[in-house]
Amino acid sequence: MNLRPLVFAVLLLLAACSKVTQENFAKIQDGMTEQEVAAILGAPSETSSSSLLGISGTSSTWTGGDAVITIRFVNSKVALKSFDKPAKQK
Repeated sequence: MNLRPLVFAVLLLLAACSKVTQENFAKIQDGMTEQEVAAILGAPSETSSSSLLGISGTSSTWTGGDAVITIRFVNSKVALKSFDKPAKQK
C-alpha cells in the first residue's frame, strides 16, 4: 500500500490551516503575555531579543500563507503589533 498520496494530502491540509489570519491578529491585545499569544498563533517563525537598562524586548514574527504578523513584546507583554499582507506580484 502506497501512503505517499495520503501523507502529501495531510501535509497540504495542515499548510492550508495557517493560524496567521486577520481574525487571530484581532484576538491579540496589548498586555498579553508571549504564552497567551503563542496559544493563539503557535510558535513564531522568527524571534529576536534584546535588553537595555533592565527592560527586555522581543520581536516575534509569524508567517503563514500570504500574511505576516509581527509582535513586539516589552518585558514579555505585547506592546506593538502589525499585520501585513504583501501585494501579489504581477
